[in-house]
Amino acid sequence: MITVQHLRRCFGTLVAVDDVSFEVREGEIFGLLGPNGAGKTTTINMICGVLRPDGGRVLVDGGDIWLDPVGVKRKLGVVPQEIALYEDLTARDNLEFWGSLYGLVGAELRSRVDEVLSRVGLSERARDRVKGFSGGMKRRLNLCMGLLHRPRLLLLDEPTVGIDPQARLNILEVIREVAAAGTTVLYTTHYMDEAEQLCQRIAIIDHGKILTLGSLEELTRLAGEGEVVRLSGSFDANRASDCLSRIDGITVHAVSDGRAVLSVAAGGRGLTAVLPDLLGAELGLDDVSIQPPSLQSVFIRLTGRELRD
Repeated sequence: MITVQHLRRCFGTLVAVDDVSFEVREGEIFGLLGPNGAGKTTTINMICGVLRPDGGRVLVDGGDIWLDPVGVKRKLGVVPQEIALYEDLTARDNLEFWGSLYGLVGAELRSRVDEVLSRVGLSERARDRVKGFSGGMKRRLNLCMGLLHRPRLLLLDEPTVGIDPQARLNILEVIREVAAAGTTVLYTTHYMDEAEQLCQRIAIIDHGKILTLGSLEELTRLAGEGEVVRLSGSFDANRASDCLSRIDGITVHAVSDGRAVLSVAAGGRGLTAVLPDLLGAELGLDDVSIQPPSLQSVFIRLTGRELRD
């Protein structure tokens, strides 16, 4: 459905996207996972034709976004990270305006507006002005914009940023329903649990590069059998680095004052052998947490940091 080939985009001396390539299969939910500033939004903007790449190309359902922009964009539903609503208009007015831009008119437009509002639980607020909506309600209405014209491909750029848990669950459920009905979804997020819950395949991006790509099961296997261990306490970074470097069987990924992240090497001494050394390192530990192999541990091993660092 989507073929991204060697995309590159620079802003001055900053290389925001660096030789990014991947494919999204028809009917799947494909996750682009990475921290803020990793290149996710820039990649989305190039895929939907908002931003011209410095190199590479994008094919959507076989069509080149830059050779046939109108034809390709008719197949796209885009939900940007920034909320794109007219706050002085009602929810219905917003949807009718945007729907008309996709060629929807009359009874069909009104029917689609009713349908998407019902789907996200905003039917009763259809005639209320958007400026009185909560952040979660605005996010749900923002999602409606991308669904109005029944796109073949839905591009979602961090659609749950800054909202309450209930609104977030509602949006995730709508996305599952849309995908189950046959729409292909490209989903960017920096929330690890969203990628794990939603996506059939996930690409991890950082500093503009795709670090790895695969199903959740395939990516989790990259973590091996070793656990991720987080330490917190009263230690300073230099002392902790020195102490931890002397312990066999661990890999230290990040150390700062009062905080450290490390992993136990798979096939090595094992956690039961390493843990007494950690507790005896005189670091003034307040807490030691242990996480089994997961998508988070894959990210830590690949980047040397946690997702939201």
